[in-house]
Amino acid sequence: MFEASIYVTLKKGILDPDGKAIKQRISSLGFEQVKEISTGKYFLLKVNSQDRTAAEQEVRQICDKILVNLVLEDYTFELREVER
Repeated sequence: MFEASIYVTLKKGILDPDGKAIKQRISSLGFEQVKEISTGKYFLLKVNSQDRTAAEQEVRQICDKILVNLVLEDYTFELREVER
């Protein structure tokens, strides 16, 4: 069995109003050293597969078809083997 940590972020150049609002709030609390914040999503998936290549392929398909808006977002993932 494999566990995938999936990180979804907005593509470069896409406006991030949530990140901007969080940055303004942080600055208003005196944390001026923070220059930029980007928001995103995190998913943790468990894939019941014995084969790493098959698990990677399945995670990519799930991201491409369901979890990620490929027009606006990019994603990366880490896959690690876990005990059942």
